[in-house]
Amino acid sequence: MTGQGDAATRGRIDWVDAAKGFCIIFVVMMHSTLGVQNAVGEDGWMGLVVEFARPFRMPDFFMISGLFLGLVIDRPWRTYLDRKLVHFAYFYVLWLTVQFAVKAPSMAAETGWPDVAGQYLLAYVQPFGTLWFIYMLPVMFVITKALHERGVPWTAVLAGAALLQILPISTGSVLIDEFCSRYVYFFAGYIFAARAFALAELARNHAVTGVAGLLTWALANGALVFSGLADLPGVNLLLGSAGALAVIVFAALLTRAGLAGWLAHCGKHSIVIYLAFFFPMAASRIVLLKTGLVPDVGTVSAIVTAAGVIAPLVLLWLIQRTDIGWFLFRRPAWARLEPETPRRPVTQAAE
Repeated sequence: MTGQGDAATRGRIDWVDAAKGFCIIFVVMMHSTLGVQNAVGEDGWMGLVVEFARPFRMPDFFMISGLFLGLVIDRPWRTYLDRKLVHFAYFYVLWLTVQFAVKAPSMAAETGWPDVAGQYLLAYVQPFGTLWFIYMLPVMFVITKALHERGVPWTAVLAGAALLQILPISTGSVLIDEFCSRYVYFFAGYIFAARAFALAELARNHAVTGVAGLLTWALANGALVFSGLADLPGVNLLLGSAGALAVIVFAALLTRAGLAGWLAHCGKHSIVIYLAFFFPMAASRIVLLKTGLVPDVGTVSAIVTAAGVIAPLVLLWLIQRTDIGWFLFRRPAWARLEPETPRRPVTQAAE
């Protein structure tokens, strides 16, 4: 059930990168749009797009994150922890510190420096802001390997994860609540990876059927979201799963048509965008709202989204050109349990 098939051994998977690019853009879009709307106290047309994507935006991100786990889950614990725990821990600590360095003066002006220090320390047990995703992933990686090595049947794990998603769990802990809400998608990506690849291949070979399926899904998803039924227990799980599969089909169709180049580029560097989008997002929002150059709220949200996606890629380009600043997106030797070794392209796609 966990094999990725022959396609996964040939290098980076184009539709996987495109799907990751789709997901990261929609994540940036959500934060950008809600930030603008909250600042002006008014909704814009981009809010409708964000609301439409709400059921599947993060489920697909977690499902994609689990797709390649079957290739590495049997590695020794030391190697596994280096790639799946220390890897993310390094970036979380680094970018948590960067975000606090940027936000600390304004936070201190409101609550004082002792509170800022307390909030920084709290972020190590209560994930901070936009960084919660990379805090959550290593938890899921470690738990999944532990369950795998103990021989827990995948059917039992999947059923338990689905139950956790359906139950109205709200403890106030980001770690607990998001794990319960998202783990089923991550585990499904791991267990049903071969079927996800088969679905993508089916869509590529039967484009008309794939488009018809996407249109049917979009109508159903929109109807349930805008009727207020999307958050009902069970319905939310169904929409999250269906939406994640729809993104896979959409990405496969785009790559078949040769239209996924830029989207795949974003997906290839999704962690760069995810880590660094907060500053250009906030800066562009402040500039646009203070100057009033663009009066339409939805258009402002779209511009802020574009800034949040493009600026991190420009930063990466500058690092590549100058060879300065790699520590922002690449772990140095001291932050590794094992020496860095050349990795297969498919592993790069997974991480």
